[in-house]
Amino acid sequence: MRIKDISKENRPRERLERYGVGSLSDAELLAVILKTGNKTENVIDMCNRLISKYGIDKLSSCSLKELQEIKGIGKAKACQIIALFEFNKRHNIAKKNGKPIKSARDVYEYVAPKLAGLTKEIFIVLHLDSKNRIIKEETVSIGTLTASLIHPREVFKSAIKESANSIILVHNHPSGDPIPSQEDGEITKKLFGAGELLGIRVLDHVIISNGKHYSFSEKRSL
Repeated sequence: MRIKDISKENRPRERLERYGVGSLSDAELLAVILKTGNKTENVIDMCNRLISKYGIDKLSSCSLKELQEIKGIGKAKACQIIALFEFNKRHNIAKKNGKPIKSARDVYEYVAPKLAGLTKEIFIVLHLDSKNRIIKEETVSIGTLTASLIHPREVFKSAIKESANSIILVHNHPSGDPIPSQEDGEITKKLFGAGELLGIRVLDHVIISNGKHYSFSEKRSL
């Protein structure tokens, strides 16, 4: 069935206008973004197939190249999908800006959208003011974490420059398991010690992985 063969009142955009965005299914929402299907299926059928087969999580983490390997998805539609999920990530991050960090869960909600779908370990330092609000974030390392890569000099250099009151360490485990390795523990102890000497408290080290997180402070594993 072609989209124009669907009665006008049942088309996604018209239903959105009449009943509100909450009345649309996931596939219909995506159909509003993609607008058109292809020669073999209309845009609603295409979006139903994409979400049924791949799921929203898989689609959100696909690269431009991976999306174009999916039947019916060319460069234009792949770019639309990438842009859609990136906009959503930035929206989620914007909502967190300016709010004080009160727990590891707050750290997770702030950083997780940035780390979603990454296949490499990323080590991030959050700089906080005296009210625990984030004033800056800095990526210190990309790749497998080792004590030689995560040096106190690199971690605290920007924090000193920004006059940060305290910092929070964050990194991801692409494996899906947030439990810290022995190397993670050694790095954490070294950086907490360096923070005490410099007068810049390290409030926590949070590991994020597959919708879960581990907090060194909350687990009292320092």
